[in-house]
Amino acid sequence: MEEQSQSGSPETPKIGYCNPPEHTRFKKGQSGNPRGRPKGTLNLATVLERTLRERVAVNENGRRKTITKLEASIKQLTNKAASGDFKAMQLLATLVRSAEERAAQIPDPDVGLDEDDQQVLEGILSRYGASALETQGGERGDQTK
Repeated sequence: MEEQSQSGSPETPKIGYCNPPEHTRFKKGQSGNPRGRPKGTLNLATVLERTLRERVAVNENGRRKTITKLEASIKQLTNKAASGDFKAMQLLATLVRSAEERAAQIPDPDVGLDEDDQQVLEGILSRYGASALETQGGERGDQTK
């Protein structure tokens, strides 16, 4: 091979692993997936959420009610766990544990601000209050002082 390249014949491009032929390579500025994912295609989470929010009719204590599929499945799971099904008990305990963890992560809106945040908020409110009084005129400003 070395003799051919030295004798003046044109070099053939190297083709092999990590070197595809030039005619099959992506052109510069052209996407490898030009059409992409079609708009409106739903992912698994969206389909699952829509399905669980569908309403179904259920007979409960002789009365017909409409509840979501999620509520119906949770009711069935708790009823099975109450009747002694061990797998249902395990699954229900796992669901309760994860729900409690999520509830603990959400900050309580009734909790007050710490001192630094309170000072920043008071500063903003005092500046806003002063600018609002200046724009409304002197009469209201005199009444509030």
